[in-house]
Amino acid sequence: MKHILALHTGGTISMTATDTGDVVPSAINPLLDLSAHLEGIEVTSEEAFNLPSPHVTPAHMLALSQRIRQAEAAGIDGVVVTHGTDTLEETAYFLDLTLDPTIPVVVTGAMRSANEIGSDGRYNFLSAIRTAASAGARHKGCLVVMNDEIHTARFVTKTHTTNVATFRTPTFGPVGLVNKDGVRFFQELINQQACRIDHVIAKVFLLKAFAGMDGTLFDALPTSTQGLVIEALGAGNLPPATLPALRRLIDRGVPVVLVSRCFNGVAEDFYDYEGGGVNLKKMGVIFCQGLNGQKARIKLIVGLSNGKQGAVLADYVNNAIS
Repeated sequence: MKHILALHTGGTISMTATDTGDVVPSAINPLLDLSAHLEGIEVTSEEAFNLPSPHVTPAHMLALSQRIRQAEAAGIDGVVVTHGTDTLEETAYFLDLTLDPTIPVVVTGAMRSANEIGSDGRYNFLSAIRTAASAGARHKGCLVVMNDEIHTARFVTKTHTTNVATFRTPTFGPVGLVNKDGVRFFQELINQQACRIDHVIAKVFLLKAFAGMDGTLFDALPTSTQGLVIEALGAGNLPPATLPALRRLIDRGVPVVLVSRCFNGVAEDFYDYEGGGVNLKKMGVIFCQGLNGQKARIKLIVGLSNGKQGAVLADYVNNAIS
């Protein structure tokens, strides 16, 4: 029999809708009575915290990572984390970066509360448990299971505000499926080395570039800023009016990471004009390949919290699979 630890953190998957249609936290988690449906799997449920996902911080993510390490050391076969969907991809990626990819770790959530018509929470939870109990899920890092699909935490993202099929992996697609016959994987991931941390730094910011942008937002960052991620235009370009303020940040020693604001593709340095990627890279901007802005921020936080600096930090952040 497989023993799975379910860590509940709150979110829509544990909420209910009122008579007026408002979705609110439940006094009793509706997922706690599902063990009878899981033949051959023993589930131990534990409430890590009970928060809407916009309330979740990197400190909460670190607490989850540390609890999962404890569970693995105690012999657990797999872990499922239930989570609100707004920041689910960030928590999942944090766990992917900070945990060794040995036992399965699966994050899931819901787009509809427990008492809404067509609620998806119980089904997603069961699918996540089945995935965490499967032999094929081992050594694959942290996974996200929603709507019958298995995605890698590295590249999955929320693409729709309300649709139950909101979690997608642009460019690469899901790595597996959950169906009536069980759990099936169709792709292998390139594993990465875990980056252990015992604290998280706080002052890492995310800005999105836009037409006509100048240096106002860059100059408005506090002097205590420890890192910045920019969702740049196209393949990795910025309006020229941003450059003086950007230079001031880099001269202060603030690591600046650049991704594309585009839904698909990666940031690259091949436009050679003022504000183009070629010049930005010469300035010392770190290009991050394959991650969106929120994921790049999580990776920068983890790298900095691990003490990485300079070329070591740039090498760590630059490649999404290392």
